[in-house]
Amino acid sequence: MQRSKNDLWVGLFVLIGGVAILFLALKSANLLSLNFDSSYKVTAKFDNIGGLKPRAAVKSAGVVIGRVEEISFDDKSYQASVNLAMDSKYVFPKDSSLKILTSGLLGEQYIGIEAGASDKNMAAGDVIKQTQSAVVLENLISQFLYSKAADSSSGSGAAPSPGTPEKK
Repeated sequence: MQRSKNDLWVGLFVLIGGVAILFLALKSANLLSLNFDSSYKVTAKFDNIGGLKPRAAVKSAGVVIGRVEEISFDDKSYQASVNLAMDSKYVFPKDSSLKILTSGLLGEQYIGIEAGASDKNMAAGDVIKQTQSAVVLENLISQFLYSKAADSSSGSGAAPSPGTPEKK
């Protein structure tokens, strides 16, 4: 009888530990949020969302004020349509702008919101068009290489650099 009672307690303890580990794994992977506050939905249109994923944070001044709910493609405007769930306790002016930012050098992407100056606040169903797309590292590298190639090809008629003998 004593052994079976101990086995029951050990089994219960292992089960609680397993649930705790599962909870922490889901929470750290941003797949679980326990937010019981009410929210309002707004939509933003971006030309390029980069690696933005559903459940990504929406932040203002480093504070999480909402989450990305859904990402879809609008075949009429040829833009990405991002649905956001904003916490009701945070209100922003209608002319606020959104940017897709990266936390760290190669970290996860999130949406940053900068408040505007309008007297009217965002409401459920609003569409935000003042957006800045994600910075794509490959595009930056190609622009840098292209500008270096253009500098070297157009620099043939330029004055010689210091320390270079002139041709006579």
